[in-house]
Amino acid sequence: MMKFLTAAAAVALLIAPVASTASAADTVSGAGSTFAAPLYAKWAEGYKRATGASLNYQAIGSGGGIKQIEAGTVDFGGTDKPLTEDVLAQQHLYQFPTAVSGVVPAINIPGIPTGKLKLPGKVLADIYQGKITKWNDPAIAQWNKGLNLPNLPITVVHRSDGSGTTFIFTTYLSMASADWKSGVGANDAVEWPVGVGGKGNDGVAALVHGTAGSIGYVEYAYVMKTGITYALVASHDATWPLPTAAAFKAATAGADWAHAPGNYLMIVNQPGANAWPISGATFALVHTNPTAADAAKVAGVLKFFDYGFKNGDFNANDLLYVPLPASVKTLIRKQWADQIKVDGKPVYVSPNK
Repeated sequence: MMKFLTAAAAVALLIAPVASTASAADTVSGAGSTFAAPLYAKWAEGYKRATGASLNYQAIGSGGGIKQIEAGTVDFGGTDKPLTEDVLAQQHLYQFPTAVSGVVPAINIPGIPTGKLKLPGKVLADIYQGKITKWNDPAIAQWNKGLNLPNLPITVVHRSDGSGTTFIFTTYLSMASADWKSGVGANDAVEWPVGVGGKGNDGVAALVHGTAGSIGYVEYAYVMKTGITYALVASHDATWPLPTAAAFKAATAGADWAHAPGNYLMIVNQPGANAWPISGATFALVHTNPTAADAAKVAGVLKFFDYGFKNGDFNANDLLYVPLPASVKTLIRKQWADQIKVDGKPVYVSPNK
């Protein structure tokens, strides 16, 4: 049986090494994506054992991570909402993907087993707009013949914090529904028409778990570690794939990182019968022009992720993330040397190829 960290354990594990014998200079600080937190926690364990260096990562949501790296209060920001090339240039930031996973509708409907309820994107958008308010609504029932859908009010759960998971989810809803696109849109924080908010992926999962009739959206590792029931969503090709690492990987089949300006790339609603439609990468943000005094910190960030790229694929697989292909890792390592410099010299040159 797979072992998954609780959100509290992930944060505790990441913060605990700060109190170790490693000096402050050996501690890399980061903040942001809760989507990525379980993976970074596992990488931090191995990195500490291998190097003695520590990671202090605060899982506060992508919006918070972006704000903190822009303010210079952390060494890197974690986000599932990639920044555009223009924003990166304005803020003197560089971003790179670290792994891929999927966002899954989590449900709590008495009598409905996991992976059986089917929700096309338009129906999911209508639920989140408050247009469908009961689970036995004909718009849901027509896709779920044979399921005993209860006459139960729907409680919509969403993120209360700025969230890259929200960005991925609302991007999918905007693709599936013209009404959602024009009325709500896609962002890391939106004006939700209905529902209650939970902080972080763990907060949404907890609310859904404790509320009969509820639906939320979480990164798939949180489904696995909590055992919460999930629903299926229709793929680009009108199939109903299961949310698995293979399905998240299938969504990346056409991902062309080599021609993605600023590494901005969305993999939502990609073609392919087996591609999970609400998939996305998680990213790290660092400053491109650190001061000489901060260069060691930025180098520490890149060393940490270089370690994860080389040694952490098994962690990613265990937690049902999709590791980046070797060719993409090579591309990113080259970008580190080319784009992050002090006095014209690279802050970090990877020994790994």
